[in-house]
Amino acid sequence: MPFTEELRSETEIEASPERVWRVLTAFDEFGSWNPFIVSIEGEPKVGARLTVRLQPPGGRGATLHPTVTVSEKDRSFGWLGHLGISGVFDGAHRFDLEPLPGGGTRFVQTEHFRGALVPLLRGWLRRSTLPGFEAMNGALAERVEAAA
Repeated sequence: MPFTEELRSETEIEASPERVWRVLTAFDEFGSWNPFIVSIEGEPKVGARLTVRLQPPGGRGATLHPTVTVSEKDRSFGWLGHLGISGVFDGAHRFDLEPLPGGGTRFVQTEHFRGALVPLLRGWLRRSTLPGFEAMNGALAERVEAAA
């Protein structure tokens, strides 16, 4: 059994990818609308180091210090974080914005976990992190659509 796990959640937002991108990268406003990623400090630029505060629904919060791996305006943003040293428990988080016919956006949030601790944490990830993705996706759609 490989030591990997992937979580995925998506939603359709009635706004352009440009509008979704503006809200997604306005890190200083996350605390006012995002129930899962309650804060991000840093810049959405490849190679930048971020400070990310996660608060899973009903779970304990965590502060991570990932490195931005992708930042394609209006299309994709992601980072790679490690728990301790690389290979023990790594998480590659990604947000993809796909344009839809009619001007909307399919917002896809994924995280690919790998490392020695994944088998021990797999159930916890599904119970706490995936609901966090879903809560964030819904709040993002509400925020973007309200501003439209």
